[in-house]
Amino acid sequence: MPTTVKLTRIDLNSWIFHIAGKTILVDPWLVDPLVFYGQPWLFTAYHNTPVAFTPQTLPPIDLLLISQGLDDHCHKPTLQQLDRATPAIASPTAAKVLSSLGYTKITSLANWQQSNFQEKLQITAVPGAEIQPGQEENGYLLKDLSSGETLYYEPHLPPLDKVKQKIDTVDVAITPIVGQIFPLLGQIIIGPKEALNLAQTLKPKYFLPTTMGDIKATGILPMFVRSIGSLPEFRDLLAKSGLATQLLEPEPGQTLEI
Repeated sequence: MPTTVKLTRIDLNSWIFHIAGKTILVDPWLVDPLVFYGQPWLFTAYHNTPVAFTPQTLPPIDLLLISQGLDDHCHKPTLQQLDRATPAIASPTAAKVLSSLGYTKITSLANWQQSNFQEKLQITAVPGAEIQPGQEENGYLLKDLSSGETLYYEPHLPPLDKVKQKIDTVDVAITPIVGQIFPLLGQIIIGPKEALNLAQTLKPKYFLPTTMGDIKATGILPMFVRSIGSLPEFRDLLAKSGLATQLLEPEPGQTLEI
């Protein structure tokens, strides 16, 4: 019998995945503010509404999963308030941040490397966003080794040509659907059309949008970021695609059982 997968949306990139009987905290930003590169003038963000969890009100966490070393995925003020003995799986850049904060059980995974967590959950680092030349961050494929259920998570811009070489289909896909174009960097987060392409490639049973949040951002960078698409646009594209994929849209703090 397949086990129940539970997905709790926190906000922006932050989630709690419950799969293979394990509770996994993903890319947590739970305390304000969020500052890029320690430069408030560049980018500072706050939650507009109280975040669903604080470091003190989280359920017991079995594993931390960090996709990138950037502040909106590897948020130092949040991580400083969590238990440093919690096992963590992270991209190489995020692993360095965790190590600097005193975490003691870190598994660093580069692209396509795997780690089995407590012999129940297989986690594969999937090629993710290239933040700068030579620095490719992680998406993740999580697989329940008992039931075979799979979950794909990528918070930025999946290189589908690489992903589809080794991944056939998945049960759950969690990726952005509202794109963002940054000055000098170009598009770094996928929009509705790219998200549909991913759905057509991986054919998930369930698709959940991420990198969405009720936040207020100030600084120079937000002034020049341009958004692409919307949730209604993706919903319409998916409905017309003929895919059997079901779009799920949890609110911040809501838990869905799949």
